Amino acid sequence: MTTEILPLGDSALIVRVGDSLGDILTVAQKLEAAQLPGVVEVVPAFASVAVFLQSPESLESCAASVPAVLRRRGPLARTTHALRSIEVPVCYDPEFALDLEAVAQHCAISPNEVAMRHAGGRYQVRCVGFSAGFPYLSGLPAALATPRRATPRTSVPAGSVAIGGGQTGIYPLRSPGGWNIIGRTPLRLFDVTRQPAALFTPGDRLRFVVISREEFGRWEK
Repeated sequence: MTTEILPLGDSALIVRVGDSLGDILTVAQKLEAAQLPGVVEVVPAFASVAVFLQSPESLESCAASVPAVLRRRGPLARTTHALRSIEVPVCYDPEFALDLEAVAQHCAISPNEVAMRHAGGRYQVRCVGFSAGFPYLSGLPAALATPRRATPRTSVPAGSVAIGGGQTGIYPLRSPGGWNIIGRTPLRLFDVTRQPAALFTPGDRLRFVVISREEFGRWEK
């Protein structure tokens, strides 16, 4: 495993790892277990791990310590959150699927075929970010890859399931966004009253389950 350690502003480091999810999670776990002085948070991303520090004074010493931490061998402690397989109900009804027709035209298949292929995929959470609880998912069928919208929306409803390039994801909160919306889930992805607040964690496996508009309404009650 090859890594590169670079400053991320004046009080954080970024450890570039590559796009192997296993390597990313291993690096994050080793850094968390090391409890290096001054480190307040370790955050895995799609191809890197960020290390956030209390102050700029810790930056140099932390950067010098990271290589030795990553070279350590031996069993890793269990992760705080067990990785899970999660079913996510999604309604692909036109009321929620604002860009389903556009995706279908781009992919040269019917809207129903887009929904069926999307729901038939097997996904994994690569990282969580952009907005609180937003899961970036690998596993989108290649035939459904669709460029992001030329003009982002200023407001995307919470729960919107969307395609952006070769990835799919779910908007946890109402926010701006430029991905193509093809459905909506009634699940609450981020809830500050819940522990942990975010529903997903990197490494979780996920599959979408098609529900009707009527079933969606029952979930909301």
